[in-house]
Amino acid sequence: MKYSTLSVAIGSALLLCSGASVADTEMTFGGYVKADVMFSSYGNGAPDSGQLSRQFYVPGTIYGSEGNGKQVVDFQARESRFNFKTVTDVDGHTLTGFIELDFMTHSDGNERVSNSYSPRIRHAFVSYDNWTIGQTWSTFQNPGALPENLDFVGAADGAVFVRQSMIRYTNGNWQFAVENPETTVTPNGGGTRITSGSGIVPDVVARYNLKTDSGAKVSFSGIVRQLNVDNATIDSTEMAYGASVAGMIPVGGDDIKFSATYGTGLGRYVALNYANGGVINDKGEIEAITSLAGYASYRHWWTDKWRSSFTLSGFKADNEVAFTGGGVNKTAYSGYINLLYSPSKPLTFGVEYMHALNEREDGSDGDLNRIMFSAKYVL
Repeated sequence: MKYSTLSVAIGSALLLCSGASVADTEMTFGGYVKADVMFSSYGNGAPDSGQLSRQFYVPGTIYGSEGNGKQVVDFQARESRFNFKTVTDVDGHTLTGFIELDFMTHSDGNERVSNSYSPRIRHAFVSYDNWTIGQTWSTFQNPGALPENLDFVGAADGAVFVRQSMIRYTNGNWQFAVENPETTVTPNGGGTRITSGSGIVPDVVARYNLKTDSGAKVSFSGIVRQLNVDNATIDSTEMAYGASVAGMIPVGGDDIKFSATYGTGLGRYVALNYANGGVINDKGEIEAITSLAGYASYRHWWTDKWRSSFTLSGFKADNEVAFTGGGVNKTAYSGYINLLYSPSKPLTFGVEYMHALNEREDGSDGDLNRIMFSAKYVL
């Protein structure tokens, strides 16, 4: 391939410590351009412009803003991303560097004039043979099992979805990792989430990837982690654990993607932290919150250029209401149906309808209906 002056300069900088030359390295740019138009109806009034749920469906953000209109339209190109990758042979060892940026989740821009938003790091890691160090998908997650939805995450309430820094070792079908710990708990009686980074014990994850002769790809993962809060009023730890199975099963020319996750204290790992990992009880100690989440998505190819996905997703938290209060999130459900058309392999146009319902322990709820149009060009 032809390299630009910029790509050679970046590649050379990445290789300074390896002792390899640019000539020994394969360098690639990647990513995509994606433009979305979203017509949304919030049952309790739309959140203000720029809020997270106006960018994509995030469970817990659709309860609405009383007094605001219910129907809104949003145009955005914020999901567009770019990445840079190098692969180098260093004395028979494979050295890989990867970095990827997009423009989602930030509220530092606006829609008044320039729609300018800051880039954010999605992935930034280096791999040397079987070892990976840096930020990427959690080993507890199987990103290949995510459904093909136009929404940024798709099936967010039923999915394990975490990117974070880690040290991972891969040996054949097995993967083992220690990953960044971060605790989220609900204060006694309810209230603003407590986020604690005081833990010194990494989250420990193991995963087994299975591929069958029929083409099915299934992963089995488990996690053990410590919930830890140490501040002026609380000093408590609690062990937490979880298990997840996810994958893709071919059905003729179609496929089914799925995930099922159960655990206690999973918190931020599932449903974009819709529920916290634990709650502070009446003794000032952490009690882990049990949760169950999952989704199933059937993708049907109408022709070699037309396809549709039908997706159902859900989450349920088993809160101890005597400690959490009634204002915490309890259940979340969503459903999607779409139609995608790819006139050529890198180009896709699509339309998608989604419905989501979130409910708190006190019975209050919020709902979102959205029709989304997208155009995507893979670089």
